[in-house]
Amino acid sequence: MNCSFLSLKGKVALVTGGSRGIGEAIALTFADAGADIAISSRKIQDLEKVAAKIEGMGRKALAVSAHARKPEDLKSLVEQVMENFGRIDVLVNNSGTNPAMAPLIDTENDLFDQIIETNLRGYFIMCKLVGKIMKGQETGHIINISSAGGVSPSKGLAAYCMSKAGINMLTKQAALELGPYNVRVNAIAPRFVKTSFSKALWTNPELMEKETQFTPLKCVATPDEIAQAALFLASNAVNYMTGHILVMNGGAFF
Repeated sequence: MNCSFLSLKGKVALVTGGSRGIGEAIALTFADAGADIAISSRKIQDLEKVAAKIEGMGRKALAVSAHARKPEDLKSLVEQVMENFGRIDVLVNNSGTNPAMAPLIDTENDLFDQIIETNLRGYFIMCKLVGKIMKGQETGHIINISSAGGVSPSKGLAAYCMSKAGINMLTKQAALELGPYNVRVNAIAPRFVKTSFSKALWTNPELMEKETQFTPLKCVATPDEIAQAALFLASNAVNYMTGHILVMNGGAFF
């Protein structure tokens, strides 16, 4: 079977939070599919390591230090990608934070603001900036990395879950507005993924025992599994799919 519809040859992809974990896996998977890649995060040293891997695969790479909570950084990021590549075919919003676990009534206002600014406002700004470019191109794919916590609540993750629920609505709103310009906007909502970001969760034996009890697949996702789903959403395979939240939770029913 010819699977050329999954090819990203000739495309340019921008992946935020691309220095490790899910973001790194997506960047490398997209490069393997033929795309040139721009990656961003706060630490340029970590980005340059990923960029070297991408270039070792025969693709062009651009590493840009940008803070998801600073609009001026995000504007500069998009400008640099356009200066270097001239277009953006795929945007993956993947930057995220969860600096503390707390129930809603114990969540400090400043902490709430920090989570919302990074996880939701940063995505909003990137969708605006890149959405305008894709509208002009009359083509593009935007993929927002959300969370299963944006679909159903989780104890101790109040602000995080609210930010991810906002991402899901942002995805649907952007899909509605950009669809007429041949721009597709979808999201991936993973449950637990085996990354350093969520290590406090998947290394907790008590939590994992409960997780496997209610999860039919009885395992934690890997970054590569999320990246493969992202490739699907970045490809021509989803030409008639937009505004969808792809929940990847191992079949969990709680």
